[in-house]
Amino acid sequence: MLSRLMSGSMRTLDREYSCTVRLLDDTEYTCTIQRDAKGHYLFDLICHHLNLLEKDYFGIRFVDPDKQRHWLEFTKSIAKQMKSQPPFTMCFRVKFYPPDPATLKEEITRYLVFLQIKRDLYHGRLLCKTSDAAMLAAHILQAEIGDYDPGKHPEGYSSKFQFFPKHSEKLERRITEVHKTELSGQTPDASEFNFLQKAQMLETYGVDPHPCKDVSGNPAFLAFTPFGFAVLQGNRRIHFLKWNEVTKLKFEGKTFHIYANQREDRKIILTYFAPTPEACKHLWKCGVENQAFYKLEKSSQVRTVSSSNLFFKGSRFRFSGRVAKEVMEQSAKIKREPPEIHRAGLVPSRSCPSITHGPRLSSVPRTRRRAVHISIMEGLESLRDSAHSTPVRSASHGDSFMPRSRSLMTDSSEGAAIISDEVYSPSDSVLPTPVADHSLELAISRQINGAPCSIEEEKESEAGTPIVGEVVEFGPDGKALSSDSAGGAGPGSAGEVEQVNTFVLSVLRLLLVTIGLLFVLLLLLIVLTESDLDVAFLRDIRQTPEFEQFHYEYFCPLRRWFACRFRALAGLLIDT
Repeated sequence: MLSRLMSGSMRTLDREYSCTVRLLDDTEYTCTIQRDAKGHYLFDLICHHLNLLEKDYFGIRFVDPDKQRHWLEFTKSIAKQMKSQPPFTMCFRVKFYPPDPATLKEEITRYLVFLQIKRDLYHGRLLCKTSDAAMLAAHILQAEIGDYDPGKHPEGYSSKFQFFPKHSEKLERRITEVHKTELSGQTPDASEFNFLQKAQMLETYGVDPHPCKDVSGNPAFLAFTPFGFAVLQGNRRIHFLKWNEVTKLKFEGKTFHIYANQREDRKIILTYFAPTPEACKHLWKCGVENQAFYKLEKSSQVRTVSSSNLFFKGSRFRFSGRVAKEVMEQSAKIKREPPEIHRAGLVPSRSCPSITHGPRLSSVPRTRRRAVHISIMEGLESLRDSAHSTPVRSASHGDSFMPRSRSLMTDSSEGAAIISDEVYSPSDSVLPTPVADHSLELAISRQINGAPCSIEEEKESEAGTPIVGEVVEFGPDGKALSSDSAGGAGPGSAGEVEQVNTFVLSVLRLLLVTIGLLFVLLLLLIVLTESDLDVAFLRDIRQTPEFEQFHYEYFCPLRRWFACRFRALAGLLIDT
């Protein structure tokens, strides 16, 4: 009896497993779910725990043993998606950034998006000038510690908090000044709303960078935003395609293609190479989901997308869920008492433990700062705890947008990130962090929500747009290469060879499929004419007048001709 009870309890345990989800405020939600539970079940549990109704903007992210990130698919079993053994650890994050945070109906939703963007700011995914950085950091202070109080906030109080991967004393003074003079009296929800409005206007709002290389081998970052597809190199956005301009996303192995129509008579094809096939597939799936969410009018317009060429099976994926327009319409119908929000204090998060403020950059000449190394934090957590596809760290000084290098020294359990003022090393898969002096501007004029902000940038965009039918390879500066440089051993030759190889491979696959079909038809014909199988459908075919005519007028003479030739060939071989 006891053994039966124990075996029954063990079977129950085998059917269940523990799952821990790290939330945006760095708390953890742990639950036990059935082994066959699907992703939407866990997601609904978390949303119920958070009292969240506008949940379509969020998702659950996990990392496989190969350090590749994935978004949990809600229509599939959780256990089948995870490549590791339970218990599972995942992260609750913003998956689709709201195009306009003002359209969010509930304060709890705005607060969670605020926490996500605050993380983006710290990890260097949200690039901005010093003036914008000071305002964003001041809003964070106002939202989480309230009005400035001389009795509670001594001189240099803002230096105790780390808003960015790295910042100077000058920026700290500016943050303190804005917090003291410009934001007094704002409630936490008002400060969070103003923070979101400010962040939404930045060029890299909603960016989730994926490391890749262009056809010339130069490192780049691909990102999907609420407004379109962006390509960043170093600290510049070299390409931007609105969602209504993107016509197709495709990947083959490590190669990722973006097809776009910027005008009726202008088409471009962008080609990039991901580090691994798994990373390229993840990039493609993210692009398909973002395009469907932001571009379509209704979820009924969603179609299953395939990555394969004609005749060949490839990866198939279908976005499940509501699109942005439907989400906003549904949000407007919410009528309930606003849920209570338990705001966390401004403390170092799990994603940046033991923050140590190394020697800050003082206002000394830049030449004296060339050899300064700044340790921005110790005990970096592994990639599993990061919020996005590419952990982004600081690589720029307080008054410069120029690329720098990032060298990461690790030991057995902890690592210290060292930022050096040398050539930027793109192999670390990081973007330079953007805190710059107010007097300096980006090398390329900023675009707000995809619209060019300068005539020069519009001219550059037109000059880099190819004509219909022309496949253009792009160099490291984002401009289309000339036909001379694209051929031979030039930078574009790799892309041309890739296209030729792809075409040849497609032709060979088509030939193999055709030969296979002919072989199957030949086997079926032999079974029909030569075998004595008394199967119903074969018997019906044999009794048709058309088959009898084919058998006696064509097949039998052909068989006799082959038999004659075979006997002649056999006799010739015997004689020799």
